[in-house]
Amino acid sequence: MTRTIFEKSEQDQHAYSLPKNAAEFLNFKPKESLLRKEVLALPEVSELNLTRHFNEMANRNVGIDNIFYPLGSCTMKFNPRVNELVAGFDEFTKTHPLASTKFVQGNLEIIFELIEMLAEVSGMAGGTILPNAGAQGEFVGIRMIADYHNFNKNNHKLEVLIPDNAHGTNPATAKMAGYTIVSIRTNSKGDIDLEHLKSLVSDKTAALMLTNPNTLGLFSPTILEVTKIIHDHDGLLYYDGANLNAILNIAKPCEMGFDLMHINLHKTFSTPHGGGGPGSGPVLCNKKLLDFLPVPRVEKTHSGYKLGLQSENSIGSIASFHGNFSIYLRAYLYMKLHGNYGLRRISEQAVLNANYLKSQMAPFFNIPYPQPCMHEFVVSADTFLDKGVRALDIAKRLLDYGVHAPTIYFPLIIKECMLIEPTESESKATLDNFINILKTIVQEINDDPELIKNSPHTTPVKRLDEIRAAKSPILKF
Repeated sequence: MTRTIFEKSEQDQHAYSLPKNAAEFLNFKPKESLLRKEVLALPEVSELNLTRHFNEMANRNVGIDNIFYPLGSCTMKFNPRVNELVAGFDEFTKTHPLASTKFVQGNLEIIFELIEMLAEVSGMAGGTILPNAGAQGEFVGIRMIADYHNFNKNNHKLEVLIPDNAHGTNPATAKMAGYTIVSIRTNSKGDIDLEHLKSLVSDKTAALMLTNPNTLGLFSPTILEVTKIIHDHDGLLYYDGANLNAILNIAKPCEMGFDLMHINLHKTFSTPHGGGGPGSGPVLCNKKLLDFLPVPRVEKTHSGYKLGLQSENSIGSIASFHGNFSIYLRAYLYMKLHGNYGLRRISEQAVLNANYLKSQMAPFFNIPYPQPCMHEFVVSADTFLDKGVRALDIAKRLLDYGVHAPTIYFPLIIKECMLIEPTESESKATLDNFINILKTIVQEINDDPELIKNSPHTTPVKRLDEIRAAKSPILKF
């Protein structure tokens, strides 16, 4: 056959993997029509070199399993292995999405109970787990808002108010739904500017999209006043649930005045995160919006569970089948194992860890908002600009010390911003090590700023030309 050059290929090298059932394997013969005329060139690698290759690749992976991951606003917490074990049970993984409801009563019961638990945590009346990601959950919520206003003949509701520190998906989602975006300023204390809000809210206001605590890691002390202002103008309050990890069973979005919300299961209820999916972004709402939820909805009857496919004012179907079952199965087990008290302790520990880090970083970083934070906080690296060192350089240098970089340059309203979130999973020893690493980096900035500006130095891939990488990516070997 024609050989193709592979990086580790050597002619006549072999590795073997025995079949589980040798008899079936030896008797198997594919149909002639399925066989290629010409055998494709494949790499030839010995078993030892193959093993080393995949172990090397695994060691290059960066994740919560091997390093500290203080990625603000993304809540990179530990995924308990018992959740992974249960999600891998054959009884779940081999369930066909088109199976008759009489064969999947257990699955439907889990969906029903998970929605009940999420509704209890949020204070909402009900919801759906159909959305395949938080961003899709946002879109479902905004579509529900639009249909609610149309149902009530409020066709003049054309604007959605969004704070200037919001997650980027908020304005993107509202724009996709056809709304005009109106930006609300953040005041000097990191809260929504009430006077600016009052000057912009009007009969055109369809909704306010808000995260509380916000992306600065601060809980709004004026939230009840904010929600009253919107409701007085017949608008709705949408809660971006990305930061729910800070308030579990301490404060409920519905009690703050919010009408509907989405929840990022990976951020709060410990399901896998990253790599492009799969995800899950359940949507919860109060009673007046229940009828606008997408279908199908799991309903409990005297004889079991069924899928309700009809709802007079539903926005319709928004996902194939019934969402990503294995993802919310993990969240279901996480909530069951912790219980209400355990969920509250999660938030308390997350808030404690964040405030500890913030207090320890205050002597050598600029802290824009010195008051106590929630589960995350922002610092500014602008004090190092006179050395030519930016937040990006510090983030790159952290990689050399085996720590994933926090979110940088978000929120955009903070100069040289670093958004840090330790989550509840990390020990004090891990947090202290992180502080010591940052102290070392600050000393390096003072002694040898070029060392920082040219980092990372120890990673398999050094600093990239990120503009060129975005414009001209190499997408093949």
